[in-house]
Amino acid sequence: MSKSSNQKTKLLHLARMLLRQTDEEHPLTVPQIIEGLARQDVKAERKSIYDDLEALRLFGLDVQSRKGKSPGWFVGARDFELPEVKLLMDAVQSSRFITQKKSDALLRKLEGLASVHQAGQLQRQVYVAGRIKVMNESIYYNVDKLHTAIAGQKAITFKYFDYDIARNKVFRQEGKRYVVSPYGLIWNSENYYLVAFDHAHRELRHYRVDKMTEIVVTSLDREGKELYPDFQLAEYGQKHFGMYSGQEMRVTLRGRRDKASLVWDRFGQDVILVPDGEDHFTVTLPVVMSPQFFGWLLGLDGSVTLVGPREAVCAYRRRLAAALEELPLPRCEH
Repeated sequence: MSKSSNQKTKLLHLARMLLRQTDEEHPLTVPQIIEGLARQDVKAERKSIYDDLEALRLFGLDVQSRKGKSPGWFVGARDFELPEVKLLMDAVQSSRFITQKKSDALLRKLEGLASVHQAGQLQRQVYVAGRIKVMNESIYYNVDKLHTAIAGQKAITFKYFDYDIARNKVFRQEGKRYVVSPYGLIWNSENYYLVAFDHAHRELRHYRVDKMTEIVVTSLDREGKELYPDFQLAEYGQKHFGMYSGQEMRVTLRGRRDKASLVWDRFGQDVILVPDGEDHFTVTLPVVMSPQFFGWLLGLDGSVTLVGPREAVCAYRRRLAAALEELPLPRCEH
């Protein structure tokens, strides 16, 4: 590379040096900056360095100087502050949706948002009990294609599969392609789901994104608008516990007042709770009858109960009775 070409990249080298090697606790002196540029075969003089630092500051880089015991120049505020980078790295490490291989790659990229000195604070592991990573590496490209289809309001085709006990893919519908119109993506129970209008069954359904493969964005316009004109993605996710399918109905729950936050956490702050005596409340809302919904109720140990309608209560009782029947009968001490 010629001398003139190197000089043209001088500001770029200087900006990268400041971003990667400096922070408030680790400034660089002008002699150190000149030495660093020389290693890149870029010649610089003291006066030109001051001019370049000012040019970077005017461009928007938060270049600051410090005098005193440890004088020098450093980058102050960054696009992502260190606590924000830590939060992003924690999210990546703890996410079941992101494979281990991709997690490692993303963490290395996130380290680049901080100085090399700060990166040492980012080398930490977040422990999540029972963390299991997905196996489908193509999921990231799947999500990108789905966003493209959603933004363009186009239909897609894909194949859908499960894994057998040998971890081999077993395609549903004997490998035939699904044809659906995507409406949105939901993160639920630590998985990505596509909510889409199924062209064959003429209804909304959802699909695990990591179990979709060979996705093709077609030129067909999105269907289902006339059947679901007021579709709301958030409402769909709230109704489906664990994204299990089932019959949708409006149910009434009765709970203790100290358990109000459980309902708001699950169904949102807009849900209206009606006082029922001094110690209880009732709430009526739409849910999908599914094993996950019944399991949620059972896990609350009677603090929130299902009181209506009759068909929902009967369905819950049948599910509980069936669960008892499925249990073996050991000798139980009372």
